Order: sequence, then structure tokens, then C-alpha cells
Amino acid sequence: MKKIIIILSLTFLFSGCEKDDVCDPNSTQTTPKVVIEFYDATATTETVKNVTNLRVIAPNFTNGFDFSGTSKIEVPLKTFQDNSILNFIQSGSDTDTTNDNLDEITFNYTRKETYISRACGYKTTYTLDTTNPVVITPDASNWIQNIVVVQPNIENENETHIKIYF
Repeated sequence: MKKIIIILSLTFLFSGCEKDDVCDPNSTQTTPKVVIEFYDATATTETVKNVTNLRVIAPNFTNGFDFSGTSKIEVPLKTFQDNSILNFIQSGSDTDTTNDNLDEITFNYTRKETYISRACGYKTTYTLDTTNPVVITPDASNWIQNIVVVQPNIENENETHIKIYF
């Protein structure tokens, strides 16, 4: 009888243990960012071109993403609505904003939420709209010459989704 009580006690003791709910950021795929690669609009062949002093920021925000000396960037899209507006600001100087050239780009997409785990929650993947995926607001001084969607399904950050020619 003592053995049965000990076995039952141990069973109840260990039945309450659960695996730790930890989301490993290195092995768990989360909501991907859109990958944008920059190209020279004046070259006769497709030539990758580095951007310098580029700031990407949502309208009415004070914090954004700064890039310089790179031809490929990753920026997040909104997970709670079907479009994101981002200002791509090419600047002449970090301290003097008089030479800033702002191009407003709207990304139109549908969203799909996928359950990952209790610890990690959900991730959102995107599919760019087939008729109007990326729209640049035209103005007299657009520095961006052309935008091409290479991969409309934004499911990971392992490939280029959009090419921008400037």
C-alpha cells in the first residue's frame, strides 16, 4: 500500500510540470520584413547600386530606419491593416535636411496569420496585391525612377521582394 501511495504521489507531482514556453528567436520564423534591393536606373544592364543616407520612416513618426552604403534593405510592413505607407528619404546630409528628397511609397497587400506556438504566438505573411502592389506618390522631384515586384509572396527574408531603380 505504501508503494502505491508513493507512486501516485510522484505521478501527481510530475504531472504538473510543463515544457518551458520559450520562443527561440534564432530558430523560429517570425513575421518577415519586405526585402528591397536598389539598382542603377541609368545603367544599360541591371546593376546593383548602394544607397547613401537613406531614411525609411512612416508618416507622422519620428523614429525610422537609417541605411547607408548598402544595396539591400529590410523594412517591416503593418500587421494590422492591408497597406503600409513609408517615406523613403534620400538626404544630402545627416545634419542639413534642406536637401532631403522624400518619395512616399504605399505597399498594398493581403495578410495571413499563422499560429507558431503558445510561446511565439502568430506570424503574419503578406501577398502583394496583383493589380496595385506598390504605388509611388508622384511629385516633381522623385528620386525613385521605377519599382518592380520580383516576389509578391513575402513569407521569409531569404529573397528580394522588390527592386527599386534610382
